[in-house]
Amino acid sequence: MVDMLWGEMEPADLPGHATKATTDAWYQKITKATKRFKIVLDGAAVLDKETGLVWEKSPDTTARTWADAIYYAYNNNVGGRKGWRLPTVEELASLVDPTRSNPALPIGHPFTNVQSDYYWSSTTLVTNTSNAWLVSFYNGNVNTTDKTYNNYVWCVRGGHGHDGM
Repeated sequence: MVDMLWGEMEPADLPGHATKATTDAWYQKITKATKRFKIVLDGAAVLDKETGLVWEKSPDTTARTWADAIYYAYNNNVGGRKGWRLPTVEELASLVDPTRSNPALPIGHPFTNVQSDYYWSSTTLVTNTSNAWLVSFYNGNVNTTDKTYNNYVWCVRGGHGHDGM
């Protein structure tokens, strides 16, 4: 439709109908995620090119206490590699896409078995050392809880200027 005063007009958005603008935005998000993440270690891990961190492609699906999570990460072997650890709260939150939920990960991410629940970070709450920070992959919330509660573990390696390989 052409209007002499306004020029080219787009049809009105209808519920359930995608417009070129919404499909273009979706495509850009998917393209960004596929450029950001690279499968490594024979398919067992994912390199995040934005942070230099290497993440387990498929995090463990057993909820554990914070101490057990640290022990599990330390002894973990992914893709034939040791040296895994719990991420800091900042590292863990770097995976979150705040516009998404269930899971709160970017469209087109390569991860599997991600629980839409809380994952432990290695970061202890300064004002109460019996608590640690965690990140929800249901909605991206960052919170603290007692270290004796059970939450999920997503191991990482690398950071601080190297690729974690």
